Amino acid sequence: MQKIIAQIAQEIGVRTQQVEAAVTLLDGGATVPFIARYRKEVTGGLDDIQLRELEVRLAYLRELEERRAAILKSIEEQGKLTPQLQAAIAAAPTKQELEDLYLPYKPKRRTKGQIAREAGIEPLADKLFADPTLDPTVEAQAYVLKDKTEAGDDFTTAAAVLDGVRDILSERWAEDAALVQSLREWLWQEGLFQSKLASGKDENNVDVAKFRDYFDYDEPIGRVPSHRALAVFRGRTLEILDAKLVLPVEPEPGKPSIAEGKIALHLGWSHKGRPADDLLRKCVAWTWRVKLSLSTERDLFTRLREEAEKVAIKVFADNLRDLLLAAPAGPRVVMGLDPGIRTGVKVAVVDATGKLVDTATVYPHEPKRDWEGSLHTLARLVEKHGVNLIAIGNGTASRETDKLAAD
Repeated sequence: MQKIIAQIAQEIGVRTQQVEAAVTLLDGGATVPFIARYRKEVTGGLDDIQLRELEVRLAYLRELEERRAAILKSIEEQGKLTPQLQAAIAAAPTKQELEDLYLPYKPKRRTKGQIAREAGIEPLADKLFADPTLDPTVEAQAYVLKDKTEAGDDFTTAAAVLDGVRDILSERWAEDAALVQSLREWLWQEGLFQSKLASGKDENNVDVAKFRDYFDYDEPIGRVPSHRALAVFRGRTLEILDAKLVLPVEPEPGKPSIAEGKIALHLGWSHKGRPADDLLRKCVAWTWRVKLSLSTERDLFTRLREEAEKVAIKVFADNLRDLLLAAPAGPRVVMGLDPGIRTGVKVAVVDATGKLVDTATVYPHEPKRDWEGSLHTLARLVEKHGVNLIAIGNGTASRETDKLAAD
């Protein structure tokens, strides 16, 4: 827990003691508005924005640690936890990176790659990748089975065995966390977010026509403005638009794509006309087209939606803030008094446009009972800013504060 507290303190730029106090209050059932308003002295003055960020990050980091512990336990029970893997899992800063590392060890339904491994084909896959000068068809003969397996899987021909090699290698490469992360980040920078009118939709229909700007639209996914992203996702939900992630340059027919080239580069392999190179090219293509393209699109669409929603919420919050901070009583200079006893009466002055021009705190009530000093401060603010209206909050000590204002 101390690790989480230290991380949050660093992220929001406060002391660890402040975060620890806020966490204790949140765990005790206190809400962010309550803590921001009534427990400032406990948290060292954390405001509602800091507390909201703290609350969100606390929930995320706790879930991250719980998932980290569950993953370590699962891999350890499988007998596959190495010191290097344990260190990588311990250092993973996000849920997505954690899941990338866990993917090869995650219990899953019986895949084609697993079926091929169960049939004893994995040594052939390793051999052909390590030495592409070997002839795949010749080498596969030693792995051909006379009959189907007990589960009904057919490896009675060399072609079926080589399909098994393809399934083993493509599955292995698609579970390479470093490869998956590099492709994901490359596509976030270079990939295109594309939308088109869904097949069978009438573009002249009133409801459909609202999305006319996105009938033939594409833009780099990492630079899509939030309003456009949300509009496309809304159109897709209504089944008016088809959205997909496309490569920055579409490959020529029969040619490998840029994504396939990046996979090959990561693996340190290139086609040199050796006997096994055509098979390995097929494995690389299968890794992208069957294993990684759709999952990467899903991950990046989720990231785009989350970031777009954050921006939309911020825009709404800024607009609401401007509305709430507009001149409260027309073009008048207003002094606002927020009554309080132990913590004092908070004072704020806004000008005729609603702009905050001055603040103060006075202590006319218990325990300080500085009535005269409070009157002097209020009189100074009234004279300095030409206050012509006083607003008093309704709550603890509001009647006593009303008397102060009257004096």
